[in-house]
Amino acid sequence: MFKFLTPKLIKPPFARYSHGVEVPPGKRLVLCSGQVAITADDQIPEDAGAQAELCFRNIEAVLGEAGLGLHDIVRINAYVTDRAHLRPYMDVRDRLFSSPAPASTLMIVSGFARPEFKVEVEAIAAG
Repeated sequence: MFKFLTPKLIKPPFARYSHGVEVPPGKRLVLCSGQVAITADDQIPEDAGAQAELCFRNIEAVLGEAGLGLHDIVRINAYVTDRAHLRPYMDVRDRLFSSPAPASTLMIVSGFARPEFKVEVEAIAAG
């Protein structure tokens, strides 16, 4: 269905992600806004890994509204507020996405709308 692009002319990915993903003609795209780790009843986990889990659960709920799931994600943009949160986020991402994995960017940022958020994830899915 998707063509995962890893050109031999450039260095292979540093982690479990693809350099690019080609979406074939005729597929529709769903663009998910950045999701932070907050439950419907305003609970926010303290742990960065638990926050990453919740971000992806929230994305899964958004995709579900369109009849899609995590397996339809072709691009992930993720943001963490500290280098210490990189590994917990990547552990969750790597568990949820097998190889070949979606195209992905992970950035360290200075913060989010509320200081208790440590992780935010946005995604593009195709189906």
